[in-house]
Amino acid sequence: MMNGRPNSRYGSPNPKVQEELKKPRRGILLRLGKYLWQFKWLLLLALLLTIGGNTFSLLGPTLSGAAIDCIGITPGQVDFAGVAYYALLMLLFYLTSAVMSYLLNILMVWISRNVTLRMRRDMFNRLSDMPVSFFDLHPVGDVLSRIFYDTDTINTSLSTDVVTILASTITIIGSLIMMLRISPVLVLVFVITIPLSIAITRFITHHTTPLFRLRSRKMGELNDFVEEKVSGMKTLKAYSQEKNTLDALDALNNEVVDAYYKSEYYASTMGPSVSFINNLSLSLISLLGGLLYMTGDTTIMGIAISGMTIGGISSFILYSRKFAGPINEIANIFGELQSALAAADRVFSLLDQPLEEADVPGAPALTDVRGDVEMKDVSFGYVPDKTILKNLSLTARRGSLIAIVGPTGAGKTTLINLLMRFYDIDSGSITVDGQEIRSVQRRSLRGAYSMVLQDTWLFSGTIFDNIAYARPDATREEVIEAAKAARIHHYIMSLPQGYDTVLTDDGTNISKGQKQLMTIARAMLVKSHMLILDEATSNVDTRTEVQIQQAMRRLMQDKTCFVVAHRLSTIRNADLILVVRDGNVVESGTHSELMKKRGFYHEMYNAQFR
Repeated sequence: MMNGRPNSRYGSPNPKVQEELKKPRRGILLRLGKYLWQFKWLLLLALLLTIGGNTFSLLGPTLSGAAIDCIGITPGQVDFAGVAYYALLMLLFYLTSAVMSYLLNILMVWISRNVTLRMRRDMFNRLSDMPVSFFDLHPVGDVLSRIFYDTDTINTSLSTDVVTILASTITIIGSLIMMLRISPVLVLVFVITIPLSIAITRFITHHTTPLFRLRSRKMGELNDFVEEKVSGMKTLKAYSQEKNTLDALDALNNEVVDAYYKSEYYASTMGPSVSFINNLSLSLISLLGGLLYMTGDTTIMGIAISGMTIGGISSFILYSRKFAGPINEIANIFGELQSALAAADRVFSLLDQPLEEADVPGAPALTDVRGDVEMKDVSFGYVPDKTILKNLSLTARRGSLIAIVGPTGAGKTTLINLLMRFYDIDSGSITVDGQEIRSVQRRSLRGAYSMVLQDTWLFSGTIFDNIAYARPDATREEVIEAAKAARIHHYIMSLPQGYDTVLTDDGTNISKGQKQLMTIARAMLVKSHMLILDEATSNVDTRTEVQIQQAMRRLMQDKTCFVVAHRLSTIRNADLILVVRDGNVVESGTHSELMKKRGFYHEMYNAQFR
């Protein structure tokens, strides 16, 4: 926990997490079904294709048995016409079945792709409406793993495994009906083998389900670790931490490999186990079928038992393989299904995260903002047992420049978070133009501010698009004016394409200071009534910082500015300086007033020039 903020850690899960991994999730299949139900008519078509394709395929063994009976067992008595007739029908039926299966696979791939698309869209929309506290608690890599890796796992399962299960179910039912029609006696073999297969499947599934959940979670941790280290590669190299990082990666990677191995190993035992039982049933059918052929029609204990022909035995064996084969296929893909369900569990757990607290019913929008901001007796802590701000009060009048200074961890950024309602206060009140910010629409409150953070964010696109991000309707002249005010216009014009220069990911092809100036130009372009700069000029030189603040004062006429700064020399012209220490405003006043007091501000200011 840093500065009272909760954070996440790598390593083994605590007992609560372990218990969560073992806990069965209810309703996952039902929720997946709701996504699929959006394509109900296409699913109906898929069902018809499945039934049609498997019906034509199921008629094959019957035709094969009829063709064998046309051959007979006596030399010279082959019914060639009958054999050719049944062989042509088999070719036609199997070809029709193959075409339907091909169309079914294309249809299911399309459905699964769109289900995945909607899942990702729902997750991103959910993330957009989540409180900032969620992102403080959840690593970025883990969130990305849910959006991409877990949804891809679900997509693969929907496009292949669902089709296999659906087709296998129809094949099993159809084969059972055909076998009962041929010989109910031989079907008794499955009375022994099917319960045994079910028992083994349930036993293995019970032990593999928690392993697949653990595997998905470990994969998320690995993704977050890699994302974190790649983004901090310069720092990593600067401190020669390559070996330590590789050692940490090896340890985490071994945990992932171990989770994969255990889940796949135990899941892989299901296929061979079920396959052994299916082969056992095939042997028993062959033995019993041979006895029925040799005895012919007979009566045992008063029960009439019909004999079988060679063709009948052949058809029954083919149907038994069709009956047992799908069971074996389902057993083999059960591991993939468990992985998909674990992935779906992680996706739905993200979708179930609480949203940002809704506005109070009937909350008005904050309009015609003047910029008078007041905080009265505000107390706040990120966690209940650690208060960051204690009974803090301040007043910012319209058009004033308020500087907030203090040592690291004093609560400066926390104060900004409260002004923007990224977090809600525990007690006290914050008002804008006399209106309590919790009684107005949150979106309108944030729209009243322009905000520039120390951590810059630029996206892949042109410089013009990046500056005009918050105002897509801005004209080129307005963008250029904002860039000039931010002292970045000259640099932009020195580039070959000027404002049409395309930035790479997060602006990695320009310096950090230039990136920061562009984000400041972006904030200047927004027609808001208040401005927040949270260490926003820390990556530019002092002279440029002073020039930017002077330009801002021209652009922010009659608008309120909040500036969090460490370099005290740049905020000497502020209308009011608030000195925050241990969550309290210990001093306030102009630069000259605070220097005359020779208090904590005086100590901080002089310390920067010693």
